[in-house]
Amino acid sequence: MSSPTDLETAAPGPPTRPSPEPSAKPRGYVELGYLFAAAGAILFSTKAVAIKLAYAEGLDAETVIALRMAFSLPIYLVIGLLAVADRRRRGQELPSGPQVAKVVMIGLLGYWVASYADFLGLEFISAQFGRLILFTYPLFVVILGAAFFGLPLRLRSLAAIGVSYAGLILIFNEKLGQFGTDIAVGGGLVLTAAIAFALYQLLAKPLITEIGPRLFTCIAMSGASAGAFVIFAVTHPLADVLVEPRALGILIFIAIGSTVLPSFFLSAALHRISAQANATIGTLSPVATIIMAMVILGEVVTPTDVAGTALVLAGVGWFTLSDRKRAAS
Repeated sequence: MSSPTDLETAAPGPPTRPSPEPSAKPRGYVELGYLFAAAGAILFSTKAVAIKLAYAEGLDAETVIALRMAFSLPIYLVIGLLAVADRRRRGQELPSGPQVAKVVMIGLLGYWVASYADFLGLEFISAQFGRLILFTYPLFVVILGAAFFGLPLRLRSLAAIGVSYAGLILIFNEKLGQFGTDIAVGGGLVLTAAIAFALYQLLAKPLITEIGPRLFTCIAMSGASAGAFVIFAVTHPLADVLVEPRALGILIFIAIGSTVLPSFFLSAALHRISAQANATIGTLSPVATIIMAMVILGEVVTPTDVAGTALVLAGVGWFTLSDRKRAAS
């Protein structure tokens, strides 16, 4: 779940590259970043479909997100401890208290506020429609990055994103007439998630560069888990964690396949490519969601969906090629 801005030029404050790096990146370094971004986008796209399946089992947003984090948190803690041991072995400094606090807050924003709003929104609207709204977040990264982070707006990047969003808007307009009054509530919640995730992208990049993607992800997701557990404890009795075996299997998939793996792919991508590139490649996610919603949930895919998908892919391809050439120069 990445927007157009060269975050390596980052906002005012400390440099985003804390220590000298070789000017030449290893062969395939940037290309691997694109691969990580695409893998993360596709895995994230499974989340909406899996959430809908969980709702069909009688679960609600608070229960799904709390159990999702409960199953994924032990993995993050183990990987985080390994990352700490690795830094000590290499003689590298551990993150400072203020750095850890910042990462926790960013994690709450990107993986709790955004996720909670997204999960709630999917109680009201379809998986396809939810993904289309959520993946307007690259546009918000462009706007917020230029407005508050001193990041450049590149005409070619905006044009490529415009092509992708033309495809999303084409599909959006067709789906708009298929929903009742729930569209305002569900759409507004998912739009809130998109804005929160855009801010996460902008705020995360410098800290990922400073402390590394593995440790950053583990700290951020631990913070998000705390938020999810608190909300569940306030709104549900503890007995609600006991769910049916089928629902349990769906929740484990959401935790691992739709949360743990894509979160590491996303952080690894942000370590190698700009948030702008990552965001634009992320528009693949709603396309993948449309396909899975058709196959798994039985949602209908129309000729307009196909045309919109083609525009999204064209924009992604154009931007990726443009960003790759700029990174190599």
